Amino acid sequence: MSILESIRGPRDLKALSESELRQLAEEIREFLVHAVARTGGHLGPNLGVVELSIALHRAFESPVDRILWDTGHQSYVHKLLTGRQDFSKLRGKGGLSGYPSREESEHDIIENSHASTVLGWADGLAKARQVQGEKGHVVAVIGDGALTGGMAWEALNNIAAAKDRPLIIVVNDNERSYAPTIGGLANHLATLRTTDGYEKVLAWGKDVLQRTPVVGHTVYEALHGAKKGFKDAFAPQGLFEDLGLKYVGPIDGHDLRAVESALRRAKRFHGPVVIHCLTEKGRGYEPALAHKEDHFHTVGAMDPLTCEPLAPTGGPSWTSVFGDEIVRIGEEREDVVAITAAMLHPVGLTKFAERFPDRVWDVGIAEQHAAVSAAGLATGGLHPVVAVYATFLNRAFDQLLMDVALHRCGVTFVLDRAGVTGVDGPSHNGMWDMSVLQVVPGLRIAAPRDADQLRAQLREAVAVDDAPTLIRFPKESVGPAISAVDRVGGLDVLHRADRPEVLLVAVGVMAPVCLQAAELLEARGIGCTVVDPRWVKPVDPVLPGLAAEHRLVAVVEDNIRSAGVGSAVALALGDADVDVPVRRFGIPEQFLAHAKRGEVLADIGLTPVEVAGRISGCLVPRQPSSAASPRPVLPQALRAEETPALAAPDESPRTPGTRASGRRAGAGAPRTQLLDGRTMPAEAAAAKDELSKETQG
Repeated sequence: MSILESIRGPRDLKALSESELRQLAEEIREFLVHAVARTGGHLGPNLGVVELSIALHRAFESPVDRILWDTGHQSYVHKLLTGRQDFSKLRGKGGLSGYPSREESEHDIIENSHASTVLGWADGLAKARQVQGEKGHVVAVIGDGALTGGMAWEALNNIAAAKDRPLIIVVNDNERSYAPTIGGLANHLATLRTTDGYEKVLAWGKDVLQRTPVVGHTVYEALHGAKKGFKDAFAPQGLFEDLGLKYVGPIDGHDLRAVESALRRAKRFHGPVVIHCLTEKGRGYEPALAHKEDHFHTVGAMDPLTCEPLAPTGGPSWTSVFGDEIVRIGEEREDVVAITAAMLHPVGLTKFAERFPDRVWDVGIAEQHAAVSAAGLATGGLHPVVAVYATFLNRAFDQLLMDVALHRCGVTFVLDRAGVTGVDGPSHNGMWDMSVLQVVPGLRIAAPRDADQLRAQLREAVAVDDAPTLIRFPKESVGPAISAVDRVGGLDVLHRADRPEVLLVAVGVMAPVCLQAAELLEARGIGCTVVDPRWVKPVDPVLPGLAAEHRLVAVVEDNIRSAGVGSAVALALGDADVDVPVRRFGIPEQFLAHAKRGEVLADIGLTPVEVAGRISGCLVPRQPSSAASPRPVLPQALRAEETPALAAPDESPRTPGTRASGRRAGAGAPRTQLLDGRTMPAEAAAAKDELSKETQG
């Protein structure tokens, strides 16, 4: 049995010798390389914190001592040391999360994988322990990249105010977030890294003076007590100490004995302490160290020897399409500039930065600053493009509202990883933007369905100079182009039946789902019109008139149903006095467990069969009075003239283990019991079954 296999919890680390600990570190790195290569995941960050994680669990008694991980993508070693060594389904359905998870272990405290939050958590937990008289330590591990976030400094300001409240801050300094850390803080930490004069002088002084008879120890203690001025002469760590934070370091984060010693010393100090550890992202794996872009921050499933992907990529990504087009736009327009928040490569701005190095700014993990700075750039006569992950724009809502939109600034926001992202779990799904941003006056939101539309709508967006614009797209590869058969107003008509009863509004990448659902419905005699609104906010003024020509409107979006595009469409129909019921298909109002995107979409009912089955369940065929083909009509409960659009019941997505909220169509009618315990109207169940058979056939 290997040493790693013998570790069932942190207590098992206590009895290991120094040589056994070194062997354990080697085994962990070998395990990580092969396990993460099979599934994909965050490899480089975890290779860099092996010794640090071991030292933390030897110096402290988790979970009594609360060890908090900022961002959490570097918690794989922590998982291994706390008894979770089955990585076979890492980030997969039913497997381990790629981040800390309270459901997995009592050792996991923070699940939110947004950066720069850990110090606020630590401040609150330390205060709670002080108020309740509880024993134990609070330890916060934060990367140098996360320290570029304003939230971290707000927390430091509060932590430093309580000089008698124990709290240990471990700065995991690998000079990078995704890419190299930038800004004034990065320069300060670089100075600390490269200034070792103080430690050398202090070590020499301790050795010489303590060997001096009678007075040597007294003189050393006097010098040690006056160390702040002495220390600042050699290393300017005043940034932390002037805040009132005890500073220890910099320490070699791969010297297990040195890290553990620093942590144990910090435990004895009755106040806030910063321990500055220098680590190497990708440590022990040469391909990661040689990867200049991000040191294998995240990898897909790959061969650990050749690093070649195990599966084909599936074509160009949405990110790469955006990256290429923004370069072309930049060549045509000198006023177009770009901003990113510590994610130059992940959001596709690498080529733009190479082509126009003076027209792109990485502001660090500071989305709020990115939005306000963009407002300033726009006011100064430029057109900034702010590229971030959809989930991270949540942080900059106030700035988008009050600084960009209020001042009618021409700023384009590009949201990567919009909708269901899947394997990175609940905090990385970009599923709130089209709901949260509906309230922003003047904002225009585009949801392209394919690469051609992304290129076209990006150009349309940067042409707007008197209001903010926003474009969103998912994480996956771009599918084939979907041609329009007609254009009505600003809407692209993707499909039109001879005698349509249902208007399917396909939002962005849900266009293929709607087209397939329309095909299934038409096989049952239910004609459909499928439209892509292209710009989903504001609702195109021609949509209510088009809806009036149909008996039912269904909106399908890769966004939370609450207050999303479906709600905006229903409101627009109500304002136009068009009393056609609106069905809304989208993401339920809940946090979604990690799994592949397709698996998540299937679990919440965003598939062609589910959409078609539920629409079919709302429509019953009229008994033919002649040889003419039967035409579907709405049942009594959903007739347009009796059910206004705003009062129509919503279509609740299929959610495993939960009952759909709200009154369902066909309430009071005979219902069929499903295998998972739910019920649905018997006719809808029959229609769904028939559709499933047709699809399988």
